[in-house]
Amino acid sequence: MKVDPYVQAVLLLYGAGKEITEENLKNVISAAGVEVDEARVKVLVEALKDVNIEEAIEKAAVAPVAAAPAAAPAEESKEEKKEEKKEEKTEEEAAAGLASLFG
Repeated sequence: MKVDPYVQAVLLLYGAGKEITEENLKNVISAAGVEVDEARVKVLVEALKDVNIEEAIEKAAVAPVAAAPAAAPAEESKEEKKEEKKEEKTEEEAAAGLASLFG
């Protein structure tokens, strides 16, 4: 998964306790060796004015964790089904083997 350098720059500024301004964002992006898109920087800074970044990070961090336990039972049931099929097949083979002995 590739993370957008503009989003990374915002998170870096936030983590460093710096204000997310056009100038700061441009500096971080250019320091990373990425060509700065002035319009994109302006739109991103404007869009983030009313966003509580800490709350957004918390919501993003909780979402994958909540999905993980739901996936585990499905995997277990697939494995259980495979084992049941193996057991059924083994029982059928054993019955067929016994039947062939008595011909």
